[in-house]
Amino acid sequence: MSSSAAVRARAARVVAQVATQGRSLDALLAAESSGTPQERGLLRSLCYDSIRWYIRLDALLKRLLARPNQPLTPELHALAIVGLCQLLYTDVPAHAAVDETVNATRLLQQPRAAGLVNAILRRWQREGAKLAAGIDRDTALRTAHPRWLVDRLAADWPANAAGPNFEQILAANNQRPPFWLRVNRLRCSGAAYREQLQAKGLEVVDSSDDDHTLRLSRAVDVNELPGFAEGLVSVQDAAAQLAAPLLAPRAGERILDACAAPGGKTCHLLELQPNLQELVAVDVSKERLVRVQENLQRLGLTATTIAGDAAEPSNWWDGREFDRILLDVPCSATGVIRRHPDIKLLRRSEDIGALAERQRQLLVRAWPMLKPGGRLVYASCSVLRAETTAVVAAFLRSTEQARDATADALSALGAPGIDVSDRKAAAGHAIATGTAGMDGFYYACLEKIRG
Repeated sequence: MSSSAAVRARAARVVAQVATQGRSLDALLAAESSGTPQERGLLRSLCYDSIRWYIRLDALLKRLLARPNQPLTPELHALAIVGLCQLLYTDVPAHAAVDETVNATRLLQQPRAAGLVNAILRRWQREGAKLAAGIDRDTALRTAHPRWLVDRLAADWPANAAGPNFEQILAANNQRPPFWLRVNRLRCSGAAYREQLQAKGLEVVDSSDDDHTLRLSRAVDVNELPGFAEGLVSVQDAAAQLAAPLLAPRAGERILDACAAPGGKTCHLLELQPNLQELVAVDVSKERLVRVQENLQRLGLTATTIAGDAAEPSNWWDGREFDRILLDVPCSATGVIRRHPDIKLLRRSEDIGALAERQRQLLVRAWPMLKPGGRLVYASCSVLRAETTAVVAAFLRSTEQARDATADALSALGAPGIDVSDRKAAAGHAIATGTAGMDGFYYACLEKIRG
């Protein structure tokens, strides 16, 4: 049996575990270490594209079966999804996609299903356009998103409003994510690092912040990046790179990074301002704090790391107020679906209310730790108002000392692609997925008025 068929079988097993067991796609792929680099690359591509388009492919599969609701084992169902994905969304030659997917049935110990899989894929080649036209009248199926999410996005980002709308966000979610870098300004200038990339044949297609934020034309393994192991650069989306400059750390200040793991923003704060009195990085997960420590070590930076719940500061806080606080709240991650397409299958509508309550609690508990005159930046990679604008607006209404300084902070920053000139009265600022090549994000810069 060919190695190509084996990759299809492995992809089917991964896709089945995500779709039926609620497993994390990233975690499953991290455990898939066998095969050549080319085979691992193909496996990753097939899994990500199959999950990204799963909802649409599943709807098509139901129509391609000879009998409606014909039962399939989870792995066989996933293999058919992987096969269809190749025909619809990859450059794999059609004959190879069909033959190797059919061959994979034997590796899944289901050789009798070879004819069924072959029939499904051949029928798509004959009748696919007609079947697709039928289901694509439904926005949720056409864009491969759960209906609850389409409805929420349509309400939060209406098509008749100025600026980005929900259709644009849905389209951006289905694109492969851009590859953004953050140059460690303590060790290398942006211009010098751009030259190192060019010398390696890596093309820069976009940049900002004096080339300290760079976008490559394609994603690469971090080991291909010049000086990665030596701490010259990190991989971080351009939207996430706004957090540190919005917090605007100053020399001699004491800063809290709550919910800090995996540490990208922690490290960026220290790169931006190396002369802090102290940076305290807190995360509820001891395991995830290891990632923070690894990133600090690679970049040659130092911070105080504490395992603790930011919503329960009495268990770890020493009582000394912070000059600035970064509160990067746990959320639905609906702004980073293009990086984590399994969010479409794993997240549920009922999750949003619980997340919003957790976010409210974190904000309320963090506020007393901020000095009068200090700044707290509430950050979220959600594009849902319930987790962003609604949380912050309610807090502002109930907290007399809090002032929303987001528009001024963004204007001073001159962030590319973000226009606050016609900003609505909504609290903070939401960035739609795809804006200036960025992930979906939300920021609110809250300043504590001196009493």
